[in-house]
Amino acid sequence: MCRDRLPRPLTLLLWAQGELVAVATDLAEFIGGALALNLLFGLPLLPAAALVAAVSFALLGLAPRGRHRFEAVIGAMLAVVLVCFAYQVLDSGSLSGAAAGLVPRLAGPDSLLLATGIIGATVMPHVIYLHSALTRHQAGLPGGASGASGAVGPSGAVDPADPAGLAGRRTAVRASRADITLALGVAGLVNMAMLTVAAATFDGGDPGSLTAVHAGIGAALGPVAALAFALALLASGLASSSVGTYAGQIIMEGFLRRRVPLTVRRLVTIAPAVAILAAGADPTDALVLSQVALSFGIPFALVPLVAFTASRRVMGPLANGRLTTALGAAVTCAVTVLNGVLLTQVLTG
Repeated sequence: MCRDRLPRPLTLLLWAQGELVAVATDLAEFIGGALALNLLFGLPLLPAAALVAAVSFALLGLAPRGRHRFEAVIGAMLAVVLVCFAYQVLDSGSLSGAAAGLVPRLAGPDSLLLATGIIGATVMPHVIYLHSALTRHQAGLPGGASGASGAVGPSGAVDPADPAGLAGRRTAVRASRADITLALGVAGLVNMAMLTVAAATFDGGDPGSLTAVHAGIGAALGPVAALAFALALLASGLASSSVGTYAGQIIMEGFLRRRVPLTVRRLVTIAPAVAILAAGADPTDALVLSQVALSFGIPFALVPLVAFTASRRVMGPLANGRLTTALGAAVTCAVTVLNGVLLTQVLTG
């Protein structure tokens, strides 16, 4: 829709930022996977990174031809993440303070940086593009994840004169709503579990690095909880890096009608992470900053999304109502303002 309805320079800008946020995810999760292998088996970071790369190549071999197998493997990895953090929450005995911890509040510039990173890591704007393609595929429309064909109106708009196509779209919308509710619900639970474990284990202090987090959890909750943390980090890294690469492919196909082999794309996105590890930079800082970069990508995905889905010319009878559009615009503005405040703080020191 952006390619067909927006000026070419703006389309190129949206493509570039979409690629950057996909690369940021690859960087974060690739480093996270290498750190997890280091914590689990004591592997040096560079050999661990090579092993993560090999496994991620194998996962990408399932997509897109084996899309359902790919989704099943990713879903299983995310289940591992949720189970591991749920165990840590139960083991920490901190459920009584969890409700108070859900009250939103900021305690200075550092907490603003972390809050922005949490938003970016939860929403993951590049996955908005990927989920869009998967939804089109489910509705039998061209431009979906596997290039399925189907009747569409001009420039991809909904054609009210096509009852069969409209019914397929309604089914896809319902399935998409269920998928997103489940995905963001699980993501929210995992984030709450992480914060609860951190509050119970470190009593508001900053452990400083993921290695220190692992050691602190082991000291406070025992070796099984520390093992669960490392396994969750590994599963998260493998799942998210593969999804990021697949999303980058969809972004290029959508905005430019171009594609490169997934293996080539994976090699390119691995390079920044390997360079950071080889240079000896702090991997935890790289993880946090990459998630903040994801937050900056959210408005670029949400502004056209809210605008297109509110348009009856584009969506026909499936256009969003005023309340949904107003809520979407409010969320977009809130995230944009949050990013602007953070950028101002960084530039002014």
